[in-house]
Amino acid sequence: MDEHSRWLEAAQQLRVDSVRASDAADSGHPTSSMSAAELVAVLADGHLRYDFTRPDHPGNDHLIFSKGHASPLLYALFKLVGAIDDDELLSFRTAGSRLEGHPTPALPWVPVATGSLGQGLAIGVGLAMAARDLDRVDNHVWVLCGDSEMAEGSVWEAAEHAGDAGLANLTVIVDVNRLGQTGPTRHGWRLEAYSDRFGALGWEAIEIDGHDVEAVDHAYHLSRSASVPTAIVARTRKGKGVSSVEDVGGMHGKPMPDAASAVAELGGERDIRITVRAPDDVRPRRFPTKPAPRPAFEPGDEVPTRDAFGRALAWLGSVRGDVVALDGEVGDSTRSDLFADAHPERFFEMYIAEQLMAGAATGMQVRGWVPFAATFGAFWTRAHDFVRMAAISRADLRLVGSHAGVAIGQDGPSQMALEDLAMMRAVYASTVLYPCDANQTVDLVEAMADQSGISYLRTNRGATPVIYGPDERFTVGGSRVVRSSPDDEVLVVAAGVTVHEAMTAAATLAGGGVGVRVLDLYSVKPVDIDGVCAAAEACGGRLVTVEDHRPQGGVGEAVLGVLADAGARCSVQRLAVTSMPGSAGPTEQLRLAGIDAAAIVTAVERVLQMAGV
Repeated sequence: MDEHSRWLEAAQQLRVDSVRASDAADSGHPTSSMSAAELVAVLADGHLRYDFTRPDHPGNDHLIFSKGHASPLLYALFKLVGAIDDDELLSFRTAGSRLEGHPTPALPWVPVATGSLGQGLAIGVGLAMAARDLDRVDNHVWVLCGDSEMAEGSVWEAAEHAGDAGLANLTVIVDVNRLGQTGPTRHGWRLEAYSDRFGALGWEAIEIDGHDVEAVDHAYHLSRSASVPTAIVARTRKGKGVSSVEDVGGMHGKPMPDAASAVAELGGERDIRITVRAPDDVRPRRFPTKPAPRPAFEPGDEVPTRDAFGRALAWLGSVRGDVVALDGEVGDSTRSDLFADAHPERFFEMYIAEQLMAGAATGMQVRGWVPFAATFGAFWTRAHDFVRMAAISRADLRLVGSHAGVAIGQDGPSQMALEDLAMMRAVYASTVLYPCDANQTVDLVEAMADQSGISYLRTNRGATPVIYGPDERFTVGGSRVVRSSPDDEVLVVAAGVTVHEAMTAAATLAGGGVGVRVLDLYSVKPVDIDGVCAAAEACGGRLVTVEDHRPQGGVGEAVLGVLADAGARCSVQRLAVTSMPGSAGPTEQLRLAGIDAAAIVTAVERVLQMAGV
């Protein structure tokens, strides 16, 4: 069989197997898979470099199905190259199968989860930067996108960055099949609507007929030799090859009405196997390490936790060559600029593009790097879907949000992270940390480097007193009693800036004969169950929670959840930011929000009254 015929036959097998898998599951997206069959068949037969027996081979190319709903095509590809058998193909979308409705790393050849459209190119940018700038290896990143997802702004965040960075090892393949879920896409088959934009952003844009295998092959050859990233914009037909569904609306996300007839029209089942080209043997570059003094701060000094984060990250970069940093053009505020100064080859400025930053960090960790990504805590809300999908990918990310809460002062509510704890706590298997002083921050930054899953560190803009010594250590999932006596009547649980307000309130109340225990809940998730319950019990079940955050989903609800699960009977007062802040100084902001020391004193008195003490 000649090359041309082999490509056509392989494409038909991909179509047939997409139909069969979706029919077996009685669900799926076969028509979205069928449009890109030639694009994938030609890629596999000569252009993709991948060892399916060694998915962690450092020389492997990366293939990202950004149009993750076309998973039947991806799984049909895995059968085509011999990675799975037909029985597994037909387990598609069934309980316990690795072949989920949208791809996840349950399969070792799937580097990241996809399915939320518009994310694949940002992840591809991270993979391409990691390969070129960190590993220094010559492999290629291929991203298959659908035309519907090109409406997402995150695609163009990634496209602009890739063009500006000259990522020649990145190719995006846009499957322009004209039909979305509910009807025609915005631009239909006007290929120039996509190619002109890519071209304006510094890409080599190639328009082709996506069913012409020789044109596809030629475009892939050009992309391998290009000096800039390549966008292959391919005109295709949804449901290609089956007359009853080809270019017919209303078939998105539906199995074939008559799968047997569809398979027959496509020429019947095949059992072709393609041998994918092996990757080159490469040895990724690794950065040298050197001894460096761990940042340490003297108790009594006043230091912003964001400053401590910056110094800790720069130190960590010295003693660990796998740590990298990304920032959203606020490095002088997050203090990640200290890492940039110390380790410029491992610092990546992502500009004001938080979705891209999260996606790129996800791509980098695929290649074994340890990314810390930082911006204002409020701005992580823009990237929440990327963070959510990163958790589905089982990615290890370290996210840092500075300028937390009303304590930032005069900038006002647009800059205040007041929802971030709730957002990050809701992410699967996440870790949420909120240090109150500089030495605690340093220790938690070091712990984050080895933490699996999504980790989030919340830092403050203003200076706070250093209350812990530089030799104290803090475990994820822990807490720390910072003030106590045998006669404590009320427990105050605080985190971050409110720890210091709680200590001031406790000192005031002690002058009136009221003992208050203060618990620093620096690990907001996971919560120190034993520590919280023991402290609450020691204070007779009377407690106050106080946080620079909305009442929903933050410290208070974390504490109440623990107590409820433990069956504890408590009298509780919760202090949180319930009003809409304006502009004011930091001290005044805490007062206006009702979370300062005076408000804590009042809440303690109220909880004692409630308990009849």
